[in-house]
This record gives sequence, structure tokens and C-alpha cells, in this order.
Amino acid sequence: MDDGLFDDAAVIRRVAREGLLLAGGGRATLLQVAHPEVAQGVYDHSNFAERPLDRLRTTMSYVYGVLFGTREEARTISRAVVAMHRKVTGPGYYADDPDLQVWVNATLYETAVVLYQRIVRPLPPAELDECYQQYSVLATSIGCPEEAWPADRATFERYWTHMINTLRVSPEGKAIGDALMWPKNLPLALRPGKPVNRFLTIGLLPAPIRAGYRYSWSPLQQRLFDGSLSASAVVYPHLPLKLRAGLKDYYLKDLRKRFARRRNPLAADG
Repeated sequence: MDDGLFDDAAVIRRVAREGLLLAGGGRATLLQVAHPEVAQGVYDHSNFAERPLDRLRTTMSYVYGVLFGTREEARTISRAVVAMHRKVTGPGYYADDPDLQVWVNATLYETAVVLYQRIVRPLPPAELDECYQQYSVLATSIGCPEEAWPADRATFERYWTHMINTLRVSPEGKAIGDALMWPKNLPLALRPGKPVNRFLTIGLLPAPIRAGYRYSWSPLQQRLFDGSLSASAVVYPHLPLKLRAGLKDYYLKDLRKRFARRRNPLAADG
């Protein structure tokens, strides 16, 4: 039986299955495009501002396919991402650059761990070490050399601090960030959530990156933000696991439907 890259006891599965991580999606994206070369690639090759839900579907399909799918599903979705990345190249950047792959994956790992520990529970050092090493698979699965991922959490923390304090948001990054924070093409049913998403995303950003995007943030907003996270930490961990993992189950089912249609174009959904 093809059980996948991890079993359900793996720390990375316990962390990544939590639907609350979706609240960090905007943060991770803004951190990614705070890197000028990432921003330029997205600006030149992506229309995610017009189709934000499609980009979300692509990202979630990759993450859940690699972490929770079978080994064959993980290979298939990884090959698809690699094929897309080969097209993302231009003056001064290419998506397969290991430095960019490390940065993009770093934002996914750090955002997941920040939210999980703030809302669900703190992880003991040994589990943090395990989770950190396991998260490297999201970079190596699309061709990033294993040695490019910082060797341990201490090395990662130095890398992260350096990046946060030295990145300078480019005009392209600012344009992408604004399009994400003030999206124009969301379905009507999702539009009431825009202010909440904007508030959470800006609040979750490290202060130097928030300043780089020129997003204002007051002491009152910080108190409201801290209160919101504290309230979530009281309620969220007591929700049924099936509900908390519902987002992962939805996107994994969607991915498997699409794989089935490729194998048999006449197959009906269901």
C-alpha cells in the first residue's frame, strides 16, 4: 500500500491539517512577495489578483498533496508545480532558484508554526525540530537541493531574522500586496470577509515587513488583534477534529477528482 511520505503521527501532519492555517495564507503570500525577485516573478507571470481563489487552490493542492497524499500523488502534484515554475523566468529571477524556493517554503513553515503554537498548543522543542526538518519536503519535492534548507532551527532563526530585517518591498511587491488586501474579484458571498482577512493578515506580519508595505497599525489594533487570537485559542482547539481538518479533506478530495479526470476524461465528478 502506498501510504505517503508521512504517517498521521508525524508532527507535520498534526500541524498542517489544521484549517486555522488558512488564516495565515495572506501573511505567507505577503512575506513571499516582500522578496523583490519573488514579487517580480509573480507580477510578470501571474494573474492571481484577478483569480485569487485559483491561486489558493493551487497552493493548497500542492501542500496537501505532498503532505497527505500517497507517494504517487505527491510526485504527480510536484511535477505539475515544477512544470509551472519552468515558465516563470525573467531578467534577474527564475522560480527554480534555490534561494527563492527556500524563502517561499520558509514563509509556509514559519507561518504554520506561529499560528499553531498561538492557537492550538505550544510544541515541545523535540517536536519543533521534527516539524522543521519535515517541512523541508515542500521545497525539496520541487527540486530545491536538501542542503539549501537551513540545517537546523537555530540556523533557520538566524536566516529568518536576517531576511525579515533586510528585505525591501519593491513597487511590484506593493502592488501585489494591495491587490491581495483589497481584492476585486471575490465571489459575493466572500466579500464580507475581506476586512477580517485584511486585519488578520496585517496583524500577523512582522513589523518590518508591515512597514515595508506601508500598512498602518495602531496600538488599539494590536490589542484587538491579540484579543482575537486569545479568544480563538480558547475555542478552536475544542472544535471536532473533523471540522478542523475539513479544509485539508476538501482540497485533497478535489485534487483526487482532478487526477481521476486526467486518467479518465469521461469520468464524472462524484
